[in-house]
Parts: sequence; C-alpha cells; structure tokens
Amino acid sequence: MSGTNSPEAVKKLLENMQSDLRALSLECKKKFPPVKEAAESGIIKVKTIAARNTEILAALKDNSSEVVQPFLMGCGTKEPKITQLCLAAIQRLMSHEVVSEAIVLCFRLHFTKDNITNNTAAATVRQVVTVVFERMVAEDERHRDIIEQPVLVQGNSNRRSVSTLKPCAKDAYMLFQDLCQLVNADAPYWLVGMTEMTRTFGLELLESVLNDFPQVFLQHQEFSFLLKERVCPLVIKLFSPNIKFRQGSSTSSSPAPVEKPYFPICMRLLRVVSVLIKQFYSLLVTECEIFLSLLVKFLDADKPQWLRAVAVESIHRLCVQPQLLRSFCQSYDMKQHSTKVFRDIVNALGSFIQSLFLVPPTGNPATTNQAGNNNSGGSVSAPANSGMVGIGGGVTLLPAFEYRGTWIPILTITIQGSAKATYLEMLDKVEPPTIPEGYAMSVAFHCLLDLVRGITSMIEGELGEIETECQTTTEEASSPTQSSEQQDLQSTSDQMDKEIVSRAVWEEMVNACWCGLLAALSLLLDASTDEAATENILKAELTMAALCGRLGLVTSRDAFITAICKGSLPPHYALTVLNTTTAAALSNKSYSIQGQSVMMISPSSESHQQVVAVGQPLAVQPQGTVMLTSKNIQCMRTLLNLAHCHGAVLGTSWQLVLATLQHLVWILGLKPSSGGALKPGRAVEGPSTVLTTAVMTDLPVISNILSRLFESSQYLDDVSLHHLINALCSLSLEAMDMAYGNNKEPSLFAVAKLLETGLVNMHRIEILWRPLTGHLLEVCQHPNSRMREWGAEALTSLIKAGLTFNHDPPLSQNQRLQLLLLNPLKEMSNINHPDIRLKQLECVLQILQSQGDSLGPGWPLVLGVMGAIRNDQGESLIRTAFQCLQLVVTDFLPTMPCTCLQIVVDVAGSFGLHNQELNISLTSIGLLWNISDYFFQRGETIEKELNKEEAAQQKQAEEKGVVLNRPFHPAPPFDCLWLCLYAKLGELCVDPRPAVRKSAGQTLFSTIGAHGTLLQHSTWHTVIWKVLFHLLDRVRESSTTADKEKIESGGGNILIHHSRDTAEKQWAETWVLTLAGVARIFNTRRYLLQPLGDFSRAWDVLLDHIQSAALSKNNEVSLAALKSFQEILQIVSPVRDSDKPETPPVVNVPVPVLIGSISGPGLSRPFVRTDSIGERLGRYSSSEPPVVTDELEDLNLWWAAWNTWYRIGSESTKPPITFDKLTFIPSQPFLTALIQIFPALYQHIKTGFNMDDLQKLGVILHSAISVPISSDASPFILPSYTEAVLTSLQEAVLTALDVLQKAICVGPENMQIMYPAIFDQLLAFVEFSCKPPQYGQLETKHIANAKYNQIQLFAPAEWVALNYVPFAERSLEVVVDLYQKTACHKAVVNEKVLQNIIKTLRVPLSLKYSCPSESTWKLAVSSLLKVLSIGLPVARQHASSGKFDSMWPELANTFEDFLFTKSIPPDNLSIQEFQRNESIDVEVVQLISTEILPYANFIPKEFVGQIMTMLNKGSIHSQSSSFTEAEIDIRLREEFSKMCFETLLQFSFSNKVTTPQEGYISRMALSVLLKRSQDVLHRYIEDERLSGKCPLPRQQVTEIIFVLKAVSTLIDSLKKTQPENVDGNTWAQVIALYPTLVECITCSSSEVCSALKEALVPFKDFMQPPASRVQNGES
Repeated sequence: MSGTNSPEAVKKLLENMQSDLRALSLECKKKFPPVKEAAESGIIKVKTIAARNTEILAALKDNSSEVVQPFLMGCGTKEPKITQLCLAAIQRLMSHEVVSEAIVLCFRLHFTKDNITNNTAAATVRQVVTVVFERMVAEDERHRDIIEQPVLVQGNSNRRSVSTLKPCAKDAYMLFQDLCQLVNADAPYWLVGMTEMTRTFGLELLESVLNDFPQVFLQHQEFSFLLKERVCPLVIKLFSPNIKFRQGSSTSSSPAPVEKPYFPICMRLLRVVSVLIKQFYSLLVTECEIFLSLLVKFLDADKPQWLRAVAVESIHRLCVQPQLLRSFCQSYDMKQHSTKVFRDIVNALGSFIQSLFLVPPTGNPATTNQAGNNNSGGSVSAPANSGMVGIGGGVTLLPAFEYRGTWIPILTITIQGSAKATYLEMLDKVEPPTIPEGYAMSVAFHCLLDLVRGITSMIEGELGEIETECQTTTEEASSPTQSSEQQDLQSTSDQMDKEIVSRAVWEEMVNACWCGLLAALSLLLDASTDEAATENILKAELTMAALCGRLGLVTSRDAFITAICKGSLPPHYALTVLNTTTAAALSNKSYSIQGQSVMMISPSSESHQQVVAVGQPLAVQPQGTVMLTSKNIQCMRTLLNLAHCHGAVLGTSWQLVLATLQHLVWILGLKPSSGGALKPGRAVEGPSTVLTTAVMTDLPVISNILSRLFESSQYLDDVSLHHLINALCSLSLEAMDMAYGNNKEPSLFAVAKLLETGLVNMHRIEILWRPLTGHLLEVCQHPNSRMREWGAEALTSLIKAGLTFNHDPPLSQNQRLQLLLLNPLKEMSNINHPDIRLKQLECVLQILQSQGDSLGPGWPLVLGVMGAIRNDQGESLIRTAFQCLQLVVTDFLPTMPCTCLQIVVDVAGSFGLHNQELNISLTSIGLLWNISDYFFQRGETIEKELNKEEAAQQKQAEEKGVVLNRPFHPAPPFDCLWLCLYAKLGELCVDPRPAVRKSAGQTLFSTIGAHGTLLQHSTWHTVIWKVLFHLLDRVRESSTTADKEKIESGGGNILIHHSRDTAEKQWAETWVLTLAGVARIFNTRRYLLQPLGDFSRAWDVLLDHIQSAALSKNNEVSLAALKSFQEILQIVSPVRDSDKPETPPVVNVPVPVLIGSISGPGLSRPFVRTDSIGERLGRYSSSEPPVVTDELEDLNLWWAAWNTWYRIGSESTKPPITFDKLTFIPSQPFLTALIQIFPALYQHIKTGFNMDDLQKLGVILHSAISVPISSDASPFILPSYTEAVLTSLQEAVLTALDVLQKAICVGPENMQIMYPAIFDQLLAFVEFSCKPPQYGQLETKHIANAKYNQIQLFAPAEWVALNYVPFAERSLEVVVDLYQKTACHKAVVNEKVLQNIIKTLRVPLSLKYSCPSESTWKLAVSSLLKVLSIGLPVARQHASSGKFDSMWPELANTFEDFLFTKSIPPDNLSIQEFQRNESIDVEVVQLISTEILPYANFIPKEFVGQIMTMLNKGSIHSQSSSFTEAEIDIRLREEFSKMCFETLLQFSFSNKVTTPQEGYISRMALSVLLKRSQDVLHRYIEDERLSGKCPLPRQQVTEIIFVLKAVSTLIDSLKKTQPENVDGNTWAQVIALYPTLVECITCSSSEVCSALKEALVPFKDFMQPPASRVQNGES
C-alpha cells in the first residue's frame, strides 16, 4: 500500500489522470460535447490540486467527486470504447482510494446492457470493495499495538455514529452499510447518486466481504452491529417469497398473488447464510436459529426442486463442520426454551430423503405447473428396471436407491468430508437449473454420512483425550511427584467438571440426532441397491451405535443396532427381540418433525437384490422358506464387526445382536459342533437350506468370524462379559420357549456360544460360572431332546475344561473353585431326563479317568452324582453310573479322603437297591465286600485319618456350640464306617429280590465274621441291636406279610422251582439265612458278646426270633429256626482269654450253684415257671459249692431256652380248631428237630427239671407224635407196610424219654418219682397200635385200615396218619425193658404201674386178630408174659399192702379177652400160622399153671375162681362153626384144649391145700365134661344108624371128632396126674364111656374112625385092675 502514497506514485497518478482526461475529451469531442468539457475542466482541477496542496492525495480525496465526474459522465454515454477507457481510469483511481462516486459509477455501469462493460464494471466494483476493506485491515494492523480505550456503544445509537472509527474503517463501514441499503432497495447514505442495484450483485458483494474479512466484523462492535441490525433482517426479508411459496398452490385463495422464489437471489441468499453461520455464529446466535430453521423449511416437499437442492447443499456445508454442529447443539438444543435446531436439521434431512421416495421428483421447472404430477407412471419416475443398462448382453446395475417402485440413482458428488456444491456455485444462471434425478438424494445421503463421521470422530477424539488425561493424572497421582497434592486434586476436579460439561454436550448431540439419522439411514439401507452405498450406510449405523454405546445412551444404541439387525434379516421377518425392545418403538411410532409426520419405514420386501440363500425361518411353526440377499449378508458382517470391535459397549444390546445372529445362523443352516463353534450343516427338517456358491464360500468365513467374536470376549471387562452372558442366556431362554411342545430341531446357537464364551474365559471363570451353568442347567431340563443334549454337552464340556485348565493358583490349592466347578455336575442330578444323566455320568467317568487322583474335596460331589441315580431311570443310566462306581472302588479308594469312604459305601449300597438290573445289584454287593476288604487292609491308616478329622469337627462343633451329629455317634469313627457298611448290607438283606437278599445276607455275615474282630468291644452292642436284630425284625415282618400268590415265572424263560414260586417262599429263604447268620454270630462270638452287660436281653430277643420263626407257617423257616436253636444250644460256657488265670477252668456243663438270696442282674426277670431258679437250685443242690456267677447267668440262659422250646413245642403241635385246604400242619422233619433239641437242652437244666416240666414235655411229645403227614409227603416218610421201621420223629421221642429215664436212673433218689410218669407216657404210645391218636378234628386216613389192600397214597384224604404200630411196639419193648429195671421201685409199686401196663396190653390182646397189625398182639402177649414174670413176684410180695388188689381182676379179664377172643381169624390164615398162634395161647396157659396157680394162697380167691372157670371153658369150648372140612381137625385148638385140661386136672388134683370147695369145683368140672361126652356119642350112634348110606351133617361129625379127642386128652391128663389127686368117681365115669365108644366103631366116616382109634387106645391101661391102695385112699 505504501507504494501508492510515495511522491513518485502520486506524480505518476497525476500524470495518468491528466492523460486519461485528455484521451476522454478527444473521444467525446464529436458525439458527447458535455463530456469533453467536463474532462477538460477535470484536467484544470487536477492541476490546481497538485499545485496548491502538499498532501496531494488527501486533497484529491476531498475533491474526488469533481475529479471523477468526467469519467462517470463518460461511462454514462454507454459507448463501449469510451466506457472502457473511463473504467480503466476509475480503476486506477481506486487503487489510490479516491472512491465514493467512482463506486457508484461502477455499479451503474454494471447495469448496462453491454456485457463487456458489465463485467469490467463488476470486476472493478469487487476490487473497489476489497480495497476498501483491505485498507481498514491495514489500518488495524498499524494501530494494533496502541491499546484503545474501549468505547461503550449504546444499544440504540444512531447507525451513522461512527465517530469512534478510524478513517479507513469509516469508509469500509459506510460502504458496507450502503451495500445493505441498496440490496434492500433503499437510498444509500454514502454512495450518493446510486439509485438502483441488482440484488444478485449486491448479495455477491456482501458474501465476498463477509467471507474475506470476517475478523473486521468480529473485532469491531460497529461492524457486528451492522451484521445484526442490517444484514440479518435483510436476509430474512429476502427469504420471504421462498418461505411462503408452496409448489402447486398457485391458485391459492389469498387475494395477493404470491411472489415466486427467484433462483439467483435465493441461491445467493443461501450462500450468504452459509457464510454468516460459518463465520459469525458466535455473534448471531438468535439470527442463526432463524436461518437454520429456514434452511430446514426449504427442504419441504412442496418447495421447488431446485430450492430443495440448494438447501441440501447448504446443509451439507454445515454437516462437514462438526464443531459448528456442536455449537448449535450447545446454543439451541441444550437451552430450555429454544428450538431444537440441530435435531430439526437432522430430522429434516431424514424427512427430505423420505419425501424423495414418496413424491417422485419433478426435476424440470417447466413441469411445476402440473400440480400433482407425482404418479409413478409419469415421465419422471423411472420404471422399476430403468437402472438396468444392457451392455453387450450382460446386465450391470447402476448404483441406486430403490424403494416401493421409486428408483433414484446415486451420483458421485463429492469427496468424502468436503461439501463441494454444484448449484450454489451457479452464479451466472438466472433461470433455475434442471436438477438431475438423484442429485438431491445423493447430497442428502452424503450429508448424513458426513454428519455421522464428523460427530463421531469429534466426540471420540475428545473422549480419547479425556481418557488419556485421566490415565496420566491417575498415574501422576499414584507416582510420587514434587507437585503438591492439592494441585493434583485441583487439576483432577477441573478435569472432572470439564468432562461433565463435555459429556452433557455429546449426549445432547447424539440424543438430538439419532432418531432422524436412524430413520433416514434405515430407509436408505432398505432402498440401497449398491454395495458401496450399503457399506457406507452400515458403517454410519455401526459408528453411531458404537458411539452411543460409549456414551452409555442405551435407547439410541439399541435403536441403531436394531436397524442393522433388521437389515440382516429377510424383510418382515418376525423376530420378537427387534419388535419389543425400546428401540423398536421406532418402527411403529412416527416422529413429528416441524409439524410434518415422518413415519419410520419398515424394510420393504420388493428389493431388487440378488438372493444368495434360502433357508427356514427360526419360528415355532415355520411357514415356508425365507431368502437372504447379499445385502443381508453384508449387514450380518457389519453386525459381526460391531460385536467384535465394540463388544465392550454393547451392554444389553448384546441381546439384539445375538438374537439376530442366531436367526441368520439358523437360516444359513450353521449347526454347532464340538467346543461350540458353528459349522455348515444340513437343516434337519423342512425344505433343505439352499445356498449359492457365493455364500458357500462365505460360510466358513462367517463361522470363523462368529467364533472369533466369542473368543474376543476374553478381552471384555467383567461387566461387558456379564452382559454378553446374560444376552446369551435370555436368547437361549427364547429358543427354549420356542422348542417347547414340539420335537423339531431347536436353535442351539445360544447354548453353543455360551460354551464357547465359557471356554475362552476360563482364566476368570469364577465371575461367570454361576449364571452360565445356572442357565445351562435349565437348558438340560428342556423337554426337547436335541436342546437338552446340547445343554448337557456344553455343561459337561465346561466342567471338564474347568478341571483341566491350568488355573492360578492351581485347583489343588483352591478348593473353593474346584467345588464351584463340580457343583453344576451335582445339580444335574436333579434333572430327570435319562439322556442328560447319561451325559452327566459320562462326564464323571471322564473326570475320574483324567482327574481322579486330584479330586480331593470334590469327591463327595462326584460320588453324590453316582448315588443320585434313581431306580426309575433306566438300565443304561444305572449301568454307566455303576461303571463309574466300579472304577472308584477299584482304583481310587486309596486316593480319596477317608471321610468320603462312607459315601462310597452309601452309593454302592444304593446300587444294590436298584431293581433295574439284577446283575448290577449283585455286583454292587460284591463291591461292598471289596470295600470291606479295603477297610480291613488299610484299617490303621483309615482309623488315624478319621480320628484326626473327627477331632477337628468336634472342635468346630464346640466352637459353634452345636452337637456333632453323625450316624452311630458314640462309636469311634472307624467303627462307624463299619457300621454304615453293615447297615447298608442290612438294607439289601430286605430287598424285594430274593437273589439280592441272599447275596447281601451272605456278604453281611461273612464280613462280620471275617472283619468283626476289628471293632471296638463296645461297638458290638450296636452291631447286635442296631444291625442284626433290626434286620431280623424287618425280615420277620416282610416274611409274615409276604404275598402267597404264585409267581408264574422269573421273567423270560426262567422256570422257578416250586419251593420258590411265591414271594412268601422266597422270603422264607431270606429269613432262614438271616436267622442262621445271627445265630452263628452268637455262637462264634459269644466270648465277645457275653461281657456286654445286656447279653441276657439279647439272648431273649434272639430266642424270641427263633420262636417266631419256628412258629411261622412255613416248613422251611420253622425247620431252620430249630437248626439255629440247636446251634446256639451247643454253645459251651464262654471261652475266657488265657490271660485271666484266676478263673476256674472251663466247665462244659454248668455247675449248679447254691444261692442264698437272688439279687444279681438278670435274675429278677420273671420266668414262665412259677418257682425261680434260685429256689429250684436250692432244692436240688444243697451240697454243691457256689461258683462264679456267669455260670448262674448261663443257667438263666438255659432256662430261657427251655421256655422257648416249650412255647414252640406247645404252639406248633397244638391242633388247629378248624381245618381247611390251607391249614398249616407242622412237618415231620420240624417235629423231629424240635424233639431232638430236648436231650441237649435237658443236659443243662436237668438239675432243676421237675414233674411239672415233665408233664409239659409229655404233652409236647404226645402232640408231636399225633401230627399226621400230608399225603404228598407220605411216600418219603412212611416205610412200606411190611417193614416195621420207626420214623425219625418217633425215634426222637423215644430217645428223649430214654435220656430222661437214664438221667433218673443215675440221678438222686427223689427223681425216681418221675418213673410212673414215664411209664404213662410210654403206655399212651403203646395204645397207638390199636387206636391211632386223633389230631384235633382232622380226618385222617389210617394206613392200618388198609392192611390187606394196597394203600392208595394219593387218596382223597389230604392227611395220612402214620403207621403207629412199629412205634407202639417199640414203646412196648421200652416199657418191658424199663419195667424189668424198675419193677421194685417204690414209686413204680405205689403208682400201680403194673396194673396200667396190663390195662394197656388188654386192648391189643382183646382185639387180637382185629389188631391193625398181627405183630401187635403177639408182641403184647410176649410182653405181658415178660412183665408178669417180673411183676407177679413183686405183686405177691406186696399182697398184704393191698397195692395190687385192683390189678388181679384186670389181669383175669385180660386173659379172658385174649384166650377167648371175639375176633375171627382171617380166612386166609394158613394152617402153620394157626398152629403157631395156638402155641401162643398154650404159652399163656402155661404161665397161668406155673406163675399163678401154684401161688393161689397169695392170690385173691375170686381171681383163682375166674382162672378155673376160664380153663374149664378152654378145655371144652373150642369149637368154631366156620371151618372148612379140610381144616377142621386143626382148627379145634386141640393142643390148647389139652393144655387147659391138663392144667385144670393138674390144678384140680394136685392141689392138696385147696379148700374142699375148690376141689369140688374141679371135680364137678370133670364130671360135667364126661357127662357131655357120653351124650354126644349116644346121639351120634343113633343118627348114624338111621341115616343109612347118607353122610351126617358136617357139624355133627366135627363135634363127635372133638369129643373123641377130648376123651383121649382127658385120659392122658388123668394118667399124668398124681393118682391120689384123682377122684374114684372120675375114673368110674371115664370107664363108663368105653362101651359107648365101642359102639361107634360101625360109623362110616374115616375121620371119626381115626379119632375113635386114638380114643380107644388109652383104655388099655384100664385092663388090669388098679392097685388096692387107690380104693383105700378113696374111702
């Protein structure tokens, strides 16, 4: 500038001016004389000024009007040549700022019609204006160092008061003020003479000033004032036609026609506004608010297209200035009552874009008068396929947006981030230009993108700064620094405030813009057909979502994510997450943007996108298929990208993201594989997924990105990770809901990804373990099998991974974590689905195989899992669980803590109780045996460890003040372990299955037998009471209530033996086993049990069990009970330890004890007997010394046993009251065993055994013998009839009596009073030979009744009485035997034993041939003879005492009944038999003759009389009428008659001592006999004679023969008798028979003849006369 003021420059200027003026005058000489004159006067003026003034320039300026006048006039000529010359001159002047009117001139020239003039003038004006302002700036520069006193400007001061301004500034001010005036069509103040100026030019000038010299306006209040007061109102005023104008409403009803918008002005106004906003926003806050609102209005659909286009361009200019946008937000949107400008701008863009789709753009201004021309078929809107341009047969797709039939191409307008406008630069156009289709849309689209880019980069940059500042601050604070702490605090709090303010702005910006952005971007996304455009839109949405996430704006974040999600899915895809979240409220809510309603547009289905995949929708009822386009895949990738890069800020929107991914994965048919990664698989049902090759190549990539996405979760912070887990869980819940009620393939995405997330976050598994596993456990309970299976797969994989992961610190030192990891495994036990449990158990198996050694405190959990398997859970499950248990028992017992051993026992026991698979139950019992072996081998170490643990627990319990509670508490812990084992086996002993019971029972008793010695002595008490007796009780109960129904078969083809074909019979076996086991323990461990204090009580309980078993209605049980009874009775006194030398040697038979007064333990118990043991001992053993008291205890025990024996005996043999099919009758083996017990028992109690006891015994023996046997058993028990064999029962009974009588024999004398009772008992048995005992009311079939008919074993009668004959006969032999020994005993004599014997024998003897068995009466006879041979002398001995008085008549009757029996011999009796029987009769008569008659004087007379009568009868009456002829001679019992005769005779004749009366009796008997013989013979002779040739009747012949024989016998007898005993009279009678005999010789019967011969022969002895002394004697 200084160059223009130098003297040389001035001189030059003057010269130039003068030459210019001269040139002008020359040009105008002819045509324009006034101009010429003016020019010439101008030359003079210049010269004058130059001469007069030192400050030539100043003077020139003062007179500028005169100087410039000629040039202005020249311009007025409108002659081009002249004008150009003038303008050049003016320009020169301007450079020296000699202006004012010159400017006016240029303006004027500018409005000439001549273009050249126009342009030159315009350029000049522009230059002028610039120069004015540059001068001012230079002036400011010069004065900048002088500090001005600020001048207070009154608010309403006159706009011309510029007194404070410096000269140049004043010029500038005046110029600018006039420009405003002129544009406003007002008179200028300074540029006087200006009358008009085009607005377009004025606006251009204003714009250039504002744009080039913003600092002027910002630094000088006067200028700021101008801006506010003049420029802004002007702009607003000029905008009015644009605001009022509505396209298509030209025929409006308003009276005044509306001025139409004018493109050049409008466009320039917008440029001015852009500058104002950009440069002076801080000054013009309110005015800008108005401008911005106007801009927004210009986007309305009813404004002309060009207006909308330039408005969009203007907005674009704003959008690339994020800081400006930020200021808008702070100034308007954040103020309370202000318009939300920023929001409106964004919303307006949105609604603008929307309107472009809804109203087809009418690009040509000529068509604006066609009011509603927006039908889609119009010339403007392109047909749907207009984007397709055929090139060489191929089809290329132009980038475009297409929505509901509206197709809008995308034009490439600007480079990203700069707003290069097209229409705002068209300064030379007067008419509005034609806007190419898609231009406005493309600009708007770029606005949005730039807006997003600007905002996000700005905010994120600031955020980053603050975060780094925070970090450095915290680092400084943490590191010791010199600065005082206060300073630190100060800076930190400042920072905090700053951050709070900034954050508020950021949040407001996002909140203001997100709705509009989202609406627009969603719509564009839907409409986009170009991959690049789509990519940009998605990128914008993604950056917004991430930004919202970082700022914690949940709603907006979710909304953007929802938009991306919706874009990923096929149109109208029903996905609840997207429609129900807060964000989705958008999709059906309209936003009001400045009164216009903007609907959020859902994606349309008519997209012209390439379909790349067809798949099934993930829905409960899938309807058909859905298609995925390449755009969907693009969106999906964005979504993956979002999740991958911004996972940390997603928070709750993970749910949206994952839900969408899940559906896409489903549609694409990706299925989870191991570890949770998704691999392409085939859809299981419905039409198979169809994928194009394009997608097929993408799938692995997508699957990979998916996996990477979850892998990157390890870098998320804990909170974000929780969000992710929660989202996956709720997603999974939805999938579960969907899978309810059908068995279709469910979506496993969530479960698979939970697994993947868990696996990569194993290093911090604790924080997510609970929600993760908690949810997976729910999945495991799902009814859909595939879903469950994956839930379990995921859970077990996680557990296994967790256990194998290399944690820090390691698991062995972090027990809490280990338990935490194992816990879900335990929780799975609450799930009933077998497939899940199978997975669980397989997992356990794998854990055992890999981790078994290091489980430590996890053992209870693992064992618990095995133990939780229930019975109803199927065979395979139980089998797998059992496999685990077997592994544990075989491999891991030594490695687990001893406290877990009890759990192992429990679990093994519980498998025993499972009834699915018998083999498992049996094997588990085997395991229990192995476990017990392990306990036995490792006993010491286990005991130590358990005691240590117990002490610790005890201490804890005391600290807490609680009682330590464990089973079997008082016992030491190691014993408790055993007791648990026993108790488990005990439970198995009452299992419903017989095989298990049997196996368990054997194992239990073997273990107690083998390892019982390890137990503490006191523990035996528990074993007996809590284990053994408890078991016996349960078995007894089950056996007595067991079902009697027949079991057809044991399942399958197994046949069941008839002895086990009912539950009852099977239980019987168990009862037998158990009772035997307990008895054996009592037997073998008695030395341990007896010192326990309550042994006698235990003994009683055991006896009670034996009794109830013996009395059970089951032969097997009852018999076994007796076996056990026998076993415990063989117990000897306790074997004492060898280290107690002071005790006396062991005595097998308890020694009786003398006790003064009974007061020992156990003796006060009442016995069944009336007298106490003490009394009885006192009674019997006064001489024995007392011994140790446990012998007495023993005695108590034996008597208890005797009582039990007695109860069993009396109960079991008592006949039932009624009988039916099911009546139980004890078996023979049972009774035999019962009776066999007695001898052993008796040995121990004999000292106190008295008559009462004997009576009791007798009753039992009698009843036992009377019990019949069932017909089906009889072939095995009964001997065939021919063998006289005793049954074992009968043997036993006799043995019992034998033992007794032997004991009596050697016992003290006072025991001998028992003899008679024994005789009674035996005699009762003898009676059975003829009269078998009756058993109650039972009808039995006696075998004896069928003596000669073969017995039918299976006759209708159910019960067969035994053949008692052999038994009775044996009893009889015993009686005889015993009597032979005891005949002289006082008791035997006193109790009339002999009489009883005779009385008993009388029965069989009188029956004789009617006896059931022939042997009976024969034995009876021989026995009678034996007994009498011993007894009669005794009887004679005691004749005087009268003790035998009653015996004699009994004996007489017996003889009578036998010798003259009423029974008829059987027809088939052979002759030899008969003769043998006769010889027996003869023996009896001989006995009478030898043992009785000789002692007649010691015998009652009546008896002798009876005998005589009997002999008399025998000698005559012997005829039987039923003989056949052949036998007649034998049947007559000749020998017997003879014997009787002889005895009679002998007795008659030899008995000198007899009374005369007796002699008379015998003589009379003889005479009667002889007389009768005589008569018979006479009659026979008569009859013979009369009959002639006819034979006589049979009887008569028989009779005569008998008489003849009797005669011969008599004569023989008489001869044998002493002569002095025979009466002479008798002889006479005999001889008198002779003639009669002789007469018979004529008879014809040969038999009679032979008999006669025998009768006659003896008479030869009478041929000589007898000696004389006979006669003398007679007289």
